Amino acid sequence: MHIDTNGVFWMIQVDEDAVDVDFDEGQARLRVKDLEVFDDHDIANSLTYGLGLPGIMGLPLIPGIFPKRASVSFDIEWNGISTMAEIHNSSQTFQGSFLSTPATIQWSAVQPGFHYQSEAPNPSRNLFSVLGREQNGVFFS
Repeated sequence: MHIDTNGVFWMIQVDEDAVDVDFDEGQARLRVKDLEVFDDHDIANSLTYGLGLPGIMGLPLIPGIFPKRASVSFDIEWNGISTMAEIHNSSQTFQGSFLSTPATIQWSAVQPGFHYQSEAPNPSRNLFSVLGREQNGVFFS
């Protein structure tokens, strides 16, 4: 994702009805269709507004690539509780409840001259997924 004018990146607001969560059951779903985004090609171009990296100070040369408009759609489902963890760290003002849960995702992207569609969701391909509730910083209590 592009870095927004407020300095936040890789986060975007979605419609409230795109999210459905039943934390106690370890179930959630995030469905987004045709979300307009910028394709920055890689993290270097995302963080440098398309300038890439000049290949100095031990960093690799990454050519600048101007971002392209694209749209993405995805459907992510978390379903069931495998394990649960409670974390409380007062020194770092962080606490939360976390559920390890099986998840699947179906994802697609479209931009001029290119289309990608993920394979069908397959729970056996899941390596690790978590649902969590957390409090940190000023929200820590």
